[in-house]
Amino acid sequence: MKAALIAQQFEVPGRVVTVVRQEEGNVNDTYLAIFRTTFSEERIILQRINKRVFARPEHIMENMRLLTEHVHHRIEQEIDQSDRFWQLPRVIPARNGKDYIIDDDGEYWRAITLIASAHAYPKVQGVEHAYEAGYVLGQFQRLISDLDAHKLHDTLEGFHITPGYLKILDTALQTEQGQTRLHASLEAERCNQFVDSHRDWCSILEDAKQRGELHLQPIHGDPKISNIMIDDATGKGTCIIDLDTVKPGLIHYDFGDCLRSCCNPAGEETLELKRVFFDTDLCTAIVRGYMVYARSFLSDKDKAYLYDSIRLITFELGLRFFADYIAGNVYFNTRYDEQNLNRARVQFKLADSIEARESKIRGLLEKF
Repeated sequence: MKAALIAQQFEVPGRVVTVVRQEEGNVNDTYLAIFRTTFSEERIILQRINKRVFARPEHIMENMRLLTEHVHHRIEQEIDQSDRFWQLPRVIPARNGKDYIIDDDGEYWRAITLIASAHAYPKVQGVEHAYEAGYVLGQFQRLISDLDAHKLHDTLEGFHITPGYLKILDTALQTEQGQTRLHASLEAERCNQFVDSHRDWCSILEDAKQRGELHLQPIHGDPKISNIMIDDATGKGTCIIDLDTVKPGLIHYDFGDCLRSCCNPAGEETLELKRVFFDTDLCTAIVRGYMVYARSFLSDKDKAYLYDSIRLITFELGLRFFADYIAGNVYFNTRYDEQNLNRARVQFKLADSIEARESKIRGLLEKF
């Protein structure tokens, strides 16, 4: 098996005894590799980096190496004062002296340590789980807040730049196919009306950055609940995984996306729009956990735009789904033609729910 041969090229003690494909790898091909010696066993994560998503895999690895070494150093410094044992995956060097292997097909492979005795969940399990998600995100952002963002590669240019996604939609709408798909259903036309009603507002974070109110910092890029690891023994958060999307950005992208993904109990794929709403109880728990650490590094201007980030990132994902539907489903994987349209409707309904609860959410944020 090719993956087994690749695994042997990384600096892991022992011999490879099995390599098993993991289904949860949505972007990269992911394997669990098990090594054994005559007296021990070690399990690692082996991945083939998806070059269709990440055009420069070596930049992904440079970012990961820089950030993980920085965080590991800070965790070790603070370990005696911590309320729990914090972790973060470690990049396992290859035997060629690099952080990756390039196979005969030009594909990039990397190996990272497995966070053992901990699991992630696809959905929020309750307010306690939500609190831990916020707590872990706040701690992670605090640990990287003193890392110079300019040392990181921008591995996903344009990611979370909402006006850029609006241009993609407008380009798709100018085509004959785009117009046909727009007018094929009332649902598509309603989505377009929702986008039009938010055009002047969707640059709010980028405008604040241009004015110097908000500044680039290191971000995780994908802080969804399924990337938050919960310790099996204690039930407490222990780390955040999936560091491919680490890059310079606004911390509001992470905050907003965490709340967006966690506070809609119906999920992104539901076909029952009446079940979609922004759960303020879950929001309260996440914010309470997040602010334990975040209050130490958030500026007053940062805090002023936290509500806008929740609303914007939700709208943005709906915009991306809708633009992809209009373009003919060229980016997101779909099982049926209108799946991206339905996904967009869910996010726009969630954004509408967030707007309806604006005063309550702002009041919650102001308490911290």
